[in-house]
Amino acid sequence: MGRAFEFRKARKLKRWSTMAKTFTRIGKDIAVSVKEGGPNPESNARLRAIIQNAKAANMPKDNILRAIKNASEKSTENYKEITLEGYGPHGVAVIIDCTTDNNNRTVGNIRSYFNKAGGNLGTNGSVEFMFLRCCSFKIENKNLDLDSLELELIDYGLEEIIKDEVNNELLLYGNYDSFGLIQKELENRDIEIIKSEFERIPNNYKDINDDQKNDFEKFLEICENDDDVQKVHHNMK
Repeated sequence: MGRAFEFRKARKLKRWSTMAKTFTRIGKDIAVSVKEGGPNPESNARLRAIIQNAKAANMPKDNILRAIKNASEKSTENYKEITLEGYGPHGVAVIIDCTTDNNNRTVGNIRSYFNKAGGNLGTNGSVEFMFLRCCSFKIENKNLDLDSLELELIDYGLEEIIKDEVNNELLLYGNYDSFGLIQKELENRDIEIIKSEFERIPNNYKDINDDQKNDFEKFLEICENDDDVQKVHHNMK
């Protein structure tokens, strides 16, 4: 069938692999959320947000419902959220959010990734001060009055609205602690939330050369391929 077939096959397998990892991470998010706030999305704001993200990632509805059901059972693994931080290759600040059922395994693995890349896993707070924690929401730009929306949502913790002209979407950024308030107000206005998440935005960026960027991107890929890693934040420019 030739090289074209092999190329398409490889690309499809890579996409399936990426989707599987995404679904696994969403499943862990669901498990933690259900354990903390219960299985009812109506009364569990975080679970509602995760379900929205799952739909945005094309996760099948049956998978979502199964994950919620499994998380409701007492026999389900008790996942714990931990945050690890330090300096990766070439002094780039890194914060890694993990969800794990074995703290020692996760910390050991992450430490080995830092060490092999010439970095250093630090203690809590060693680089967190270099990032601003916030929440973000992606919504469709359906003829919304941006000035009015921004002015009205400021009272709920909104900081900024960025217009994505290419995808005709709006990105809303707010205070970390205002996630629930902003989410509820958007829902009250019948504004569909495509995706929402918590982010860490660097206060300043580390400028490194192309070879150093290649080193860091290899380190980043290794970290992101770890099943316990949910998200990696860094300040590489």
